[in-house]
Amino acid sequence: MRLGIIGSGSIGSTVARLAVAVGHEVALANRRGPDSLAPLIRELGPPARAGTVEEAARFGDLVVVAIPFGVIDALPAPAFAGRVVVDANNYYPGRDGHVRELDLDETTSTELLAHHLSGATLVKCFNTLYYRALATAGDSAKPLDERLALFMAGDDATAKAAVGALIEEFGFAPVDTGSLAAGGRLQQPGSSIYAKELTGAEARELLGS
Repeated sequence: MRLGIIGSGSIGSTVARLAVAVGHEVALANRRGPDSLAPLIRELGPPARAGTVEEAARFGDLVVVAIPFGVIDALPAPAFAGRVVVDANNYYPGRDGHVRELDLDETTSTELLAHHLSGATLVKCFNTLYYRALATAGDSAKPLDERLALFMAGDDATAKAAVGALIEEFGFAPVDTGSLAAGGRLQQPGSSIYAKELTGAEARELLGS
């Protein structure tokens, strides 16, 4: 699989390392431009390349967006058309500024990203687990119920299946929280599953309770 990764911070760089480790090609982009990514690209080796945001988006069969929520409007929406986009963002008012409809819980940050990238298919994932755990806690030798859970939400079963397969490759257990609206809300900061290290079995039990 070819992954485009928008954002080279803690989550974006971690996903890139995990993807390269299991044999995928990645194209990374950030706001500072391709030259700023040279050290990370050297670390990742030949499966990785740097590009513009447009280039990384068009490169990926699956595109991970891991940038501050407050700058999502700068994403060039046409470049994401037809792609499965994984939304790894969280809304933090202290960082992103206040967004009235989010403060009033009228919608979710992932629905706003889906509206902006209207030609793409969105799946919410990689936003609940601390990046250090994401980097080190995957274990493909364990049964799914015993692996740490990575939650995902979305409205398209095929897209969620693709993201779920990637989660399993990374050594985690995919746990579906439901639709982009309801499931995305369950994954927001402050929820019962946010920033919790739960096994697949524990996660499903918690969601079912």
